[in-house]
Amino acid sequence: MEKMKLEFKGKVAVLKFNDPGVMNAVGGEMLEDFAEAMIELKNPENGSRCLLLTGEGRGFCSGANLSDEGRENNSGGAGDGLRSNYHPLLFGLRELDMSIVTAVNGAAAGVGMSFAMMGDIICASKQAFFLQAFARIGLIPDGGATFILPRLVGWGRAMELSMLAERLPAEKAYDWGLVNRLYEDNDSLMEGAMQVAQQLADGPRSLSLIRKAYWNTWHNAYEQQLDLEAQLQNEAGKSNDFVEGVSAFLEKRDAQFTGN
Repeated sequence: MEKMKLEFKGKVAVLKFNDPGVMNAVGGEMLEDFAEAMIELKNPENGSRCLLLTGEGRGFCSGANLSDEGRENNSGGAGDGLRSNYHPLLFGLRELDMSIVTAVNGAAAGVGMSFAMMGDIICASKQAFFLQAFARIGLIPDGGATFILPRLVGWGRAMELSMLAERLPAEKAYDWGLVNRLYEDNDSLMEGAMQVAQQLADGPRSLSLIRKAYWNTWHNAYEQQLDLEAQLQNEAGKSNDFVEGVSAFLEKRDAQFTGN
């Protein structure tokens, strides 16, 4: 892989968009490398229990690389490119059996903003900004932005960001609830995001079940969600981490979870 960089740091997998010369804009090779990285992430032999997604250099991901001739090859139109190239990655991230932290270190524009919003915990430095740039080139927001963004910041703000296509600075994004953790600069961002990722990586098996529960709550009826909670609670209750958690509580010590 050249356009994505994957490193394993203990139980944390660090995946970076790796084309800093174009602010990590997404092209055909990057999409292929991202798909390859997803296969590696799902391999249980690597021992990863949390994914930290960030960008190399000064940008997180500046959206689709419009000058890349290999970006998409779909005669049916731009929407077909989404279905064949982006949707499998987004579904893969949603279904990933580990927590996700995104560390936004610069521009998160277009589909790059969509990737940033896939984090369970979204961290950003004050140098970062978010941009729904699609209207500037006559397109609509994609990568799941029209689903996730209004749920994070509200209908009115999502419409404003999408229709006016104005930059949203990280500090305002934090005030609006789009960003969970805000850091002074990129050095402190990476240190802080890694601490969050490590905490999640050291957590119980139930964290991946929590992810599943919250993703489903956006389309389940109340009765369906109650039933899902019961199903997932049964699964969590059968884990070794549940036994360890209860033992640690009774013995007044810190739990040592294994993710099993």
